[in-house]
Amino acid sequence: MAKTSVPSTRSATREDPFTLLFPDLEGELKTTRRFLERVPNGKDDWRPHAKSKSLGELAAHVAQLPGLGILMLTRDEHDGASQRPQPKAANSAERVKMFDEVSGELQRLLKKMTWDHAMSPWTLKFGDRVLLKGPRANLLRSAFVTHSAHHRAQLGVYLRLLDVPVPASYGPSADEGPPPR
Repeated sequence: MAKTSVPSTRSATREDPFTLLFPDLEGELKTTRRFLERVPNGKDDWRPHAKSKSLGELAAHVAQLPGLGILMLTRDEHDGASQRPQPKAANSAERVKMFDEVSGELQRLLKKMTWDHAMSPWTLKFGDRVLLKGPRANLLRSAFVTHSAHHRAQLGVYLRLLDVPVPASYGPSADEGPPPR
């Protein structure tokens, strides 16, 4: 007679939101850091196309993106029309330091997040126009984690075009074996 599995008595909601909703975050942040470490100094003005961000602009954006997650965890809404100037980094080491600081704070805040906070609404506006509105944790996933992976991939293309070895991310790159654990 075949055995039937018994459902776990442990409810998914007994897990903290960070553990259940963001199990990949530490790996994502480590991968992003490896990409930022590879950005060559002295090439900040380089761009692959006139319509593209410069290497310095893109790398700074990637380094500062965990700040969006912090904003999403500490405010209920953000108006993109009132954007403050972002701090400038003079070189790769400064961008990595900035990334380490904001990603460390983001992880600290995420680990304290309760289910009530995770499911509470968050809104991104631009003036009177609502661009995003939904449960905070869902928007953290799409507007921060996925958004970061998108820009990290762009950074990988820039590195390739500059003949800089591209780090492994979700698997090996042409320059490296599988990503380190």
